[in-house]
Amino acid sequence: MPRLPLGDAVDSGVDWLLAHMSWLFDAVKTLVEGLYDGLDAVLTAPEPLLLAGILAVLAWWLRGLAAGVLAFAGFALIDSLALWDEAMSTLSLVLVATLVALVISIPLGIWAARSQAVSTAVRPVLDLLQTMPSMVLLIPAILFFGMGVPAGVVATLIFALAPGVRMTELGIRQVDAELVEAAEAFGTPPRDTLFRVQLPLALPTVMAGVNQVIMLGLSMVVIAGMVGTGGLGGAVNEAIGQLDIGLGFEAGLGIVVLAIYLDRMTGALGTRISPLGRRAAAKARTTMWTHRPRAAVAAVGVAVLALAAGGLGLAGPKDGPAKASATDVGKGREITIGYIPWDEGIASTYLWKELLEERGFEVTTTQYAAGPLYTGLATGRIDFQTDSWLPTTHAEYWKKYGDQLADLGTWYGPTSLELSVPSYVKDVNSLADLKAHASEFGGRITGIEPSAGMMGLLKDKVLERYGLDGAYRVVDGSTPAMLAELERAYARKEPILVTLWSPHWAYSEYGLKKLKDPAGAWGEGDGVHTVARKDLAADQPEVGAWLKDFSMTEEQLTGLEARIQKAGKGQEQDAVRTWLKEHPGLVEKWVPVPETGEKSRAAG
Repeated sequence: MPRLPLGDAVDSGVDWLLAHMSWLFDAVKTLVEGLYDGLDAVLTAPEPLLLAGILAVLAWWLRGLAAGVLAFAGFALIDSLALWDEAMSTLSLVLVATLVALVISIPLGIWAARSQAVSTAVRPVLDLLQTMPSMVLLIPAILFFGMGVPAGVVATLIFALAPGVRMTELGIRQVDAELVEAAEAFGTPPRDTLFRVQLPLALPTVMAGVNQVIMLGLSMVVIAGMVGTGGLGGAVNEAIGQLDIGLGFEAGLGIVVLAIYLDRMTGALGTRISPLGRRAAAKARTTMWTHRPRAAVAAVGVAVLALAAGGLGLAGPKDGPAKASATDVGKGREITIGYIPWDEGIASTYLWKELLEERGFEVTTTQYAAGPLYTGLATGRIDFQTDSWLPTTHAEYWKKYGDQLADLGTWYGPTSLELSVPSYVKDVNSLADLKAHASEFGGRITGIEPSAGMMGLLKDKVLERYGLDGAYRVVDGSTPAMLAELERAYARKEPILVTLWSPHWAYSEYGLKKLKDPAGAWGEGDGVHTVARKDLAADQPEVGAWLKDFSMTEEQLTGLEARIQKAGKGQEQDAVRTWLKEHPGLVEKWVPVPETGEKSRAAG
C-alpha cells in the first residue's frame, strides 16, 4: 500500500500559516507574555513568607484553619528549598493557561450543551486533544510562538482545554429538564434561564472541570519546561538531563504542593459559590479546625498582609542605582545563554555567565535539548550557545538553521567522537572487532540524548559501515544516564559499550579504550563553536568581539570541568569563580575592557 503523505500535508499547512498568519501569532504571543509577566510580577513582589501568609488566609477562608496552616507549611517548604521563584513562575504559567483555557472552553461547552450539532462536531476534536501525546503539542507551539513562556502556555492550554468543555456541557445537560421547562413556562428568556437556572445548578460540575483544567496544566509544566519556560518544570528537566535525583525530587515536591493547594482551593471555591454547596456547608458541624471566617474577615486579612508588604519594605529589594564602574560595560543589559547538558557545554556556559556578569550584564542560562536550543537561537529567543560541534556532529541543525545563525568561531578543537569500552575488556580495540563480540555486550550500545548529532551519525553511518545494524541496538538516554551506566558497570568489572567524545573527564576518571575507526566512519574531528543569533554582534558588539576571540586549551577546559564536577550540582558558578581566582589574568584576557581616556593619558 502506498504511503499516505499526511505529514507532508501538515508541514505545508504549517508553512502556510507561518507565512500568512504570523500577525495573529504575534498578537497572541504579546497577550500571553503580558498576562504572564504581570501575574509573575505580582507573585514575586512580596517576600516569600508574606505571600505564603496571604495564600494561607485564602485557604483558611475556603477550607478552614487546618487547611490554612498546611498551606503555609507547604509554601514555606518551597521557600526553604530555594525554589520560590521557580514555583511562582510555574504558578503564573498554570494560572494564565487556565484563564485562557476557561475563556475558550466554558462558552464552547455552553454552546455544545445547547446545540447537538455543535456537540457532535466538537467531540472528535476533544478526543484528539486528549489522546494526542502532549509532547507533540510543543512542536507547533515552538514554530508559531518561539521558545519560552508563550509556547509553554499555548501548549498547556491546548492540552488542558478538553475537560473544561466536556464538564461544562455535562453540567448543563444534567440540570433537571423539568426545572428548565418551569422557567420557560413562566416566560423566562433563554439567556436568564441559562444564567439563573442552568449555570448555578451546573456549577459543581463546571468547577470540577476547572479543577481538571488546572491539574492537567500542572501535569504539562514539566514537558513545557523543555521549551525554556523555566519554573519547576525547567528544574525537573534539568534534573533529568543531569540525572540529579535530589533536584528532581525537590522540584517534583514543589509541583505536588502547588497541585494540592490548587486542587483543594478550586474544590472549596465550587462549594462556596454553589447554592447547594452553601446549604450543605451551613448544615455541617463546625470545629476550630474547620471554622472558616466570613469573606470580609478574609479580605481584611489579605489586605493587612498586602499593606505590610509595602509599608514594611517587604515587596522586594529596593536597591539604589549601581555605581558606575570602568568594568560595567553591560550596564544591566540582558543576555540569554542556552546549553546542552554536556560537560564542556556546562563548563563554558557558566564560565561565560561569570565573565559577562563581571562586566555588568544580566545573564540567564537555560538548559535545552539540541533541537529546541537551535530553534531558540534561530528565532532570537536565545542570544548564544558555546557547544556547537561543527562541521559533523551538529551538521543537521546547521543545515536547517544555518542561514538564521551566526558562527562566532571555534574556541576549542579538534574534538573526536568515539565508542569506548573499559580497558579490562580484552580483544576489542577497534570498531571492526565489535561484530564478533556482540553477545559480550548484550548487543547493546549505551547512548546519550537522541537529539545529539553523534547519535544520528552512529545510527545512520557508523553501524552500517561496520555491519553492526543487526548485531547491536542503540539505547537512547542522556549523558548523565550513560555515565551512571558506565560507573555501575566499571565498578562490577562488566563489559559495556558507550558513546563518548574527547575531551571528556571520564577518560581521566576511568580506564577506558577509545575504539579505533579504521574506516573513518566518524569523520574528521569537530571544532567546538560558539553559535549566536544572527544579529547578536550588531546588538552587543563587545560581547560579539569577546566571543570571537575566545579560546581554551585542553588543560584549561578539563581542569574547569573537574572543578565543577567536584563542586556538585548547583555550585557551578561558585566553582568557576574559584577556578578563575586560581588562574589570574584570564578575565582580563577573555573580556578586556578598553582603557578610559584619563588612564590612557596618565599612562602616556
